[in-house]
Amino acid sequence: MVDEDEVPPSQEIDFCTMGMFIIDEIHYLPPKPPVFDILGGGGSFSALGARLFSPPPLSKTVSWIVDRGSDFPSHLTEQISSWSTSCLLRDDPSRLTTRGWNGYTASENRAFKYTTPKLRLEEKDLTPHLLFSKSFHMVCSPTRCITLVSSILRARKSINPSAPKPLFIWEPVPDLCLPTELLNCTNALPYVDICSPNANELAGFMGDDEIDRSTGLISTSFVERACEQLLGSMPLQSFALVIRCGGQGVYVAKNGGRSRRASIVKRKRPRNYARGGLTLDMDMESLFAGLLNGDGSFEREEVSIDPGIELWLPAVFGENDQERVVDPTGGGNGFLGGLSIALARGKGVEEAAAWGSVAASFMIEQVGVPVLGVDEEGRETWNGDSVERRLGKFMKKCKR
Repeated sequence: MVDEDEVPPSQEIDFCTMGMFIIDEIHYLPPKPPVFDILGGGGSFSALGARLFSPPPLSKTVSWIVDRGSDFPSHLTEQISSWSTSCLLRDDPSRLTTRGWNGYTASENRAFKYTTPKLRLEEKDLTPHLLFSKSFHMVCSPTRCITLVSSILRARKSINPSAPKPLFIWEPVPDLCLPTELLNCTNALPYVDICSPNANELAGFMGDDEIDRSTGLISTSFVERACEQLLGSMPLQSFALVIRCGGQGVYVAKNGGRSRRASIVKRKRPRNYARGGLTLDMDMESLFAGLLNGDGSFEREEVSIDPGIELWLPAVFGENDQERVVDPTGGGNGFLGGLSIALARGKGVEEAAAWGSVAASFMIEQVGVPVLGVDEEGRETWNGDSVERRLGKFMKKCKR
């Protein structure tokens, strides 16, 4: 953990979350007692999801921002410090730390409200080197998603116009997953690489019900149909939908299409080029001049076909492991942290979803966050288990 002015400019950043830090109090159904002063918030859990796959020195490639108010508990500072991330601490004794109330229903749906004023993050809060993170995680409404992506890209371009485009992973905020926001949702999709609501949030956008009344489980046919509709609304855009379905796993969907070889040079149009078709005065010789090989035959581009993705991954904890699920708080955020860091390190979306699933499994094994430890050989563990070992076991499960 470092102060805002102590993160070295040379530090490479793989992951940066725009999610907030929140101190949670969690109220369960009786007779389970409530808990207080728990580290929480979308930013915290997503950063930890990325951190699980980043033992030191890779831990420094994970960045997040923590705003500490006058009431910030010292034990949370110690907990954050133990993770050795590029965490930017900002102190403001004139305000209270952002706090939230969480309550669960019998169906495990979470109710949430702020109990102190929230302080959300904007592009201007990013230090110059955080601005050039390889990936950004966002928890926000569709319209704010567009604003955040646009402002981050604009700020990066103003400093380094040739910088590669980062990855944007969008987690829609639950309160605004509504039918009235569906158009805004589709408008936001071209701006991101991954859109990942859970099944209930997806149903909220679609004005539908995700539950199969005959089984009481999430309807897989609904999830698949809704994804097909959203992908169909933007057929020429490249993004993936990753739908989190709790104990039923994860559904990954992505449009396919034609993929041209990278070496193709953009042809210069003839001066009399007209959009929309041929005209009587068009110079046909100029039009085809750049497309002929030396022998007079047409030059053909190398085109590969991307078949797209329609894939279900199981949950890490199946029907026989449900007793290991202690508290689902932060599971979705942790999932997206694991998914984001995998994508930033070059993994495909299918493998990235597996990383996310494993990250989520560590988040939900206890109240609060998983416990960092060290095994007999000096290797990092979380909740006494190896992340690498659990990922390997889960990958084998996915291939069955």
